[in-house]
Amino acid sequence: MPNEDNWQGDVLRAMRGGAAPQSAQGPGGQEYGAPAQGQGGQPYAAPTANPGLPAQSAPAYGTPQQQAGYQEQQQAAQYAAYQEQQQHQHPGHQEQQPMAAHPVGQPQQAQAAYTPGTRPHRAPDSRPVVDRGLAAVGRKARRGEPFAARAARALRVSVSSSAAREVARTTATAEMLQQPVTTGRQIAVTSIRGGAGKSTVAALLGTTYAHYRQDPVLFVEADPALGSLPLRLGAETLRWTTGDLAGIIEPQMSLLDITGYLVQLPGNAWLLPGSQGQIGAMLDSRAYERVMVSLRRYFGVTVVDCETLPAEVARVALSAAQARVLAAPATLEGITSTYAVLQWMQSLPRHVIAGTVVVLSELVPHPGLDLDEAAEKLKSTGADVQVLPYDRHLAAGGAIRTELLAHATREAATRLAADVFRLSQQHH
Repeated sequence: MPNEDNWQGDVLRAMRGGAAPQSAQGPGGQEYGAPAQGQGGQPYAAPTANPGLPAQSAPAYGTPQQQAGYQEQQQAAQYAAYQEQQQHQHPGHQEQQPMAAHPVGQPQQAQAAYTPGTRPHRAPDSRPVVDRGLAAVGRKARRGEPFAARAARALRVSVSSSAAREVARTTATAEMLQQPVTTGRQIAVTSIRGGAGKSTVAALLGTTYAHYRQDPVLFVEADPALGSLPLRLGAETLRWTTGDLAGIIEPQMSLLDITGYLVQLPGNAWLLPGSQGQIGAMLDSRAYERVMVSLRRYFGVTVVDCETLPAEVARVALSAAQARVLAAPATLEGITSTYAVLQWMQSLPRHVIAGTVVVLSELVPHPGLDLDEAAEKLKSTGADVQVLPYDRHLAAGGAIRTELLAHATREAATRLAADVFRLSQQHH
């Protein structure tokens, strides 16, 4: 009686003896030496070694033409026929196909939303941040403050006796920004509504950290709805997105592997876009969490440009970050909405609002509001408040060039970055 667990060996031994087995049967009752039959008793067609060549007559067993390679082909044909018969008899049991090998660090196309157990198959094409037909629309970048204002400020500095105090303040701010970290600090930037300057604030924060710090800085765009962060950072082309990286990143990857999927920026900074400028791109909280947990050990500071509240990814980012920035326009509507959100945040654990900084951005030169009084009202909730003054360079849009920012804007951005980083060190 043949052994059912090693029936292929029985077939091979019978073939070497010069005759196929006549009475041996497999588990399904099919004789091993007989042609494999499908449903209805019809024999299966014999597999062709090369479909592109004409059929050739098979040599008889025991002739000089019988070689080991031919025996292996016959054994494989018998086994394939038996497996096909078993699948017809037991359709619920199918052989599992091995997964394709995935070389670590090799770019592949991922799905828009991460699904455990999936693997990307094709690398996405690079897309320009600004369409070539629209690139000529942008005019030459202008400075943040007029020449007369810059000349007057230079004259005041030359005749003022407060230069030493300014140097001491600048040194203290730089020391705060250069403090080492044991684990990567993640800073989430969000807003209540669109047009509040969220991406501008995120770009200023990350650029300041990249200027002062020695470890790499990462920008993550967790807002796939046509966010403007790549444009503000001066990126030219986009390829891999946050959703793509969620299906690619592996724990054994090195920093060199990771940066192959990122957009390199000046000053040891990197960008992970949220989309390729396409409408309808999706990013769920699971994909975001997978990317952020994996990237924390590669970058000293990560600035996340989130969706507007109360989106799911924005709420996840705020709860997981060590510090939070809430961008709001310096208008009556913006201040009112921000105050309502801060009151809601008071019901959350204390560290949430204590690690939050509100940034009031002046969208026009003279907003007509008492910003000092508004800041005091917002501070009464427990959050910190900073004011980003109006800047012609920022108001014009496009890529931010720090050398063209007004002096007051650069100081405000540096103070904001130092304040946010201090909070990230205090609240883990």
